[in-house]
Amino acid sequence: MKKYFSILVCMLTLPAMADILPLDDALRATYTACVGIDDALADMKKMAGINTAVTAVGTATGAGATVVGIVKTAKDKKAEELEKILQEIEEMQGTATPLTEEEFEIFLSEFNATYETAVKNQDSVQEELEKTVAQSKKLGDWRTGLTAASAATNVAGAVIAGTNRVDGDLNAQILACRAAVDALRRSVTQARISGQDVTEANNIISACGEYDYADLSKINTRATGAMASSIVGAATGVIGTGLSAGANSAQVRDDNTASGKSKEKGMNTAANVMSGLTTAASVTATVFNATQIKAIKQVAEIAEKCTGVLK
Repeated sequence: MKKYFSILVCMLTLPAMADILPLDDALRATYTACVGIDDALADMKKMAGINTAVTAVGTATGAGATVVGIVKTAKDKKAEELEKILQEIEEMQGTATPLTEEEFEIFLSEFNATYETAVKNQDSVQEELEKTVAQSKKLGDWRTGLTAASAATNVAGAVIAGTNRVDGDLNAQILACRAAVDALRRSVTQARISGQDVTEANNIISACGEYDYADLSKINTRATGAMASSIVGAATGVIGTGLSAGANSAQVRDDNTASGKSKEKGMNTAANVMSGLTTAASVTATVFNATQIKAIKQVAEIAEKCTGVLK
């Protein structure tokens, strides 16, 4: 009975022994599987940093466009008030009993108090109106340019985020490294029995074995979030740029009918809203990129340790 039991034990252990590589072979296999991962992760970390800077620029230009749009709205309101003053002056001058100089000064002082517009006569009102309209036009051009720049950075951010992720090749290499480390563990157990020095192998297992705890999904989750946010920012930026350019065009600005003024005001308001949404999307993308750097760094630290003991 003992004889048959011994034969059975040998039959069961032979396949297991056959799966265990000699220590030197296992070390070479681990080196082949694990070296190079740190370089790939270093490139990813660098690209995530670049994308953080790109989306931060998008945030700054988007915020600038929003602020400029708000200032432009104030200028437009002032221009509208000055137009009302001119209209009332023209109406008063057309009456049968023109205002005396004293009455005209009282009229202007009332407007000055109401609209905070320093005017002395009709010519000064006209001059102030022209200056305000010119400022509004310039601010409109700035808003268009800043919104366009923010849209462009969001496009770039979406492209970078879409490619800066753990792809199939890198994932496969990390899985191969983990498998090689597992094989090395088995080889170490067998080598100890044979009395071999396993110090180097244990150091490799200690460093490279940390890949078992690496969460690669965080890297791609952040990349997806950054890409989605940048796509939204690009879309709102493009729409905002079109609205801003349209609102600032001569065709819209020169339409002084009630419907024309309403259209211009609506387009300006929408352009400001879109620049605000573009800014918010850029902020979100920047946060995703910054957190992706952290996720990449956690895995990169493992890769650096692993590569360090393999060399």
